[in-house]
Amino acid sequence: MARLRLALVATLVLALAGCVSGSPAGGGDQKQSGDAYSGDVEWWTINLQKNYGPDIQKWIDAYQKDHPKVHIKWVDVPGQDITTKLLAALASGKVPDVVNFTSATSGLFASSMADLNSLFSKEDVAAYLPNLADPLVVDGKRIAIPWYNGGTSLAFYNKDLLAKAGFDPAKPPATYDDALALATKYHDATGKSATNFMAYSTVVQADGVKLLSDDGKKAAFNTPETLALLEKFKKLFDSGAIAPGSLGENQRDLPQSLENKLIAFNPAAVSSSLLNVQKNAPAVYSSIVVGPPVTGADGKFYMPGQQVMGIPAKSGHQAAAAAWLKYVAAPEQQLALCKLVPIYPSSVKALEDPFFTDITGTTPADQARKILLDTFKQSVDASMGSGNDEQLRQLFDDQVRAYMSGTKTAQQALDAAEKAWNDTLAKGK
Repeated sequence: MARLRLALVATLVLALAGCVSGSPAGGGDQKQSGDAYSGDVEWWTINLQKNYGPDIQKWIDAYQKDHPKVHIKWVDVPGQDITTKLLAALASGKVPDVVNFTSATSGLFASSMADLNSLFSKEDVAAYLPNLADPLVVDGKRIAIPWYNGGTSLAFYNKDLLAKAGFDPAKPPATYDDALALATKYHDATGKSATNFMAYSTVVQADGVKLLSDDGKKAAFNTPETLALLEKFKKLFDSGAIAPGSLGENQRDLPQSLENKLIAFNPAAVSSSLLNVQKNAPAVYSSIVVGPPVTGADGKFYMPGQQVMGIPAKSGHQAAAAAWLKYVAAPEQQLALCKLVPIYPSSVKALEDPFFTDITGTTPADQARKILLDTFKQSVDASMGSGNDEQLRQLFDDQVRAYMSGTKTAQQALDAAEKAWNDTLAKGK
């Protein structure tokens, strides 16, 4: 495996931070299922084995060496398959013992997860950041433990290309309007597309538009403000300042990218996409300036969601599952994973490590970590809690594509998206 270092050389720390805690939190003395240190534990993760398999396998090997009666069966699931696969497993009753899913889909699984209040003490839960752990309590039931996240988005600018537009690396765009103005200026100067920035649901949400009603039963985005925002982006899309490939459904593999220099900047990108630039286009990587993501009308930094882990209620090895979950989500393992890829931990102790607090490098990756740390403290989880976040966002984004491609007006697109959301929400989770 080609190691993506980005100046983040990892030394995996394999010592267990703490043992299975004693008294349960949250009322009652519900008996834990099985023995904490014996039996088979099937653990599902999302998209980790290909790039980080040997490193994570060391955790498993070390854990099994310390607890020889435990066998960890690691199953890695492609991201696009995890929701369907987990729903099928829950329906069949043949479930994993520990499963990684996202906060955006947690509403789908809440009723099928064990209450971790019976398996984690208050002290155990206090090890995680409250703004990440608290949203994982549904009607008093702790359905999951936070694991890791990508922080907020980041902005990436190719300073060499943008020099033609008078770009000042010390003063990158701060707002949506700033970003769109830079895109226009670059397009006017070069005749080329500037960015893939598009008014999809996450961008609309971060502009202060309320997507769901307070009771979560109806769409709330069909407003004059949303209409105006879509129309603003349409002008730049039609002119070519926003790349034509920005309408692609796979936002991680668009035809115009920073790597191939067919765009010059991305003002709100998934932070880990910096890895793709470093791996696929080292020359471009050396030209990248990193900045905070641009903000919409509400000025907040949005976190796309977080990776969490839960224990299905039908697991027959809940105590052993909880012991493994505590180990793999311990500060040491979280920190080790963060040293392999620019992500953020949920552990308070991990965030206090010098790796995060003493950043002195000047590479794009170092810039990214500094900015992520700053924005992370002010971040808002963009998860809507609908139980169908992914599907709803897809329905909205499809209508944005219809408008941008000219098959619908902006109002027709919003009306269609609203109806699709309301129909979906009416069906329940």
